[in-house]
Amino acid sequence: MYYIGLMSGTSMDAVDAALVKFDKKAILKLYNEYPLEISVKNQIRQINEKSNLIDVAILDNKLGYIFADAANDLIKQANINSNQVVAIGSHGQTILHVPTIKEKTSIQISDPNIISAQTGITTVADFRRMDMAYGGQGAPLTSSFHEYQFKGNNESIVILNIGGFANVTLLPCDKDKIIGFDTGPGNALLDDWIRENKNVEYDKDGLWSNSGKADSELLKLLLKDNYFSLPIPKSTGREYFNLKWLKNNLDKLNKELPAETTQATLLKLTAITITDAIMQYAKGFTKVLVCGGGANNPLLMKNIQKLLGTFMEVTTTSDFELPSDCVEAVAFAWLAKKRLENKSVNISTVTGANKNAVLGGIYAPNKE
Repeated sequence: MYYIGLMSGTSMDAVDAALVKFDKKAILKLYNEYPLEISVKNQIRQINEKSNLIDVAILDNKLGYIFADAANDLIKQANINSNQVVAIGSHGQTILHVPTIKEKTSIQISDPNIISAQTGITTVADFRRMDMAYGGQGAPLTSSFHEYQFKGNNESIVILNIGGFANVTLLPCDKDKIIGFDTGPGNALLDDWIRENKNVEYDKDGLWSNSGKADSELLKLLLKDNYFSLPIPKSTGREYFNLKWLKNNLDKLNKELPAETTQATLLKLTAITITDAIMQYAKGFTKVLVCGGGANNPLLMKNIQKLLGTFMEVTTTSDFELPSDCVEAVAFAWLAKKRLENKSVNISTVTGANKNAVLGGIYAPNKE
């Protein structure tokens, strides 16, 4: 029996869809990416505190059908029947993540009722808010899957996911506690800046970043941000790190910078904040396994390895039987499985919740 994981991250490049079986480890049957149309991406990007509720509701509905279509196509491509799929775990599309205020919440859209109705498959969604109800950050949630999939007895490793934002899971080989947290920006600022200046969606292979040279003054200014020195657990998102944040810092400089210089600086910022976090919390660890879109940026990977030196080997999860692009989608398939088994999956040392909890709401189709 199979499970499907559906994921659209803060980079909003596509709906990632993974068809998986679970034994002692996740076994990937098929993975596809279903690119989002530019018009849909722009609708998501335009959501803010002044957005019309009707517009948000319409987009929630639209994404529900997009996610359902992805699941149905995945089933067709895999040449299996939908009744062979136990459940779909849908992360949805995050439009709000505010983990630090008293009224903390995290909102993902892509109506799971529509996904369930259109596929005829039980769908699990809204994974983050139960953790928040118990005082947690609601993120990162994939650390428990990282433990299941990658933890070994002989080597202490770091799982580094670089999506729009970067997060780490530290898996010690002994029985020490597992920790995980968002280190800060991943691809989000890089994507936003190149989109504004070059009208393209992302910096392929880091080529534009490589055409400039990081500015030391701007880098120093960006690194002074309080988020990077906050104690863990912590998580972040576009509500905090965005173009407004970047431009506020650029305004503090007494000079104009070429756009490619800013891009090169942003890549350095991502690499430094990731490696600073790893070196602070992962002393004695020997390997970093990278997943997410950032694993496909050779310049970023080179910078991370250079900063970590010879103490840690930087590779990708693809070397450990799970392609780096699909890890988060597979994780949400696994989270759906755990929900149906009524098992808690959040890790209090990761999210800061005051208790472990069963995460996700179940949306079952009408079987009449």
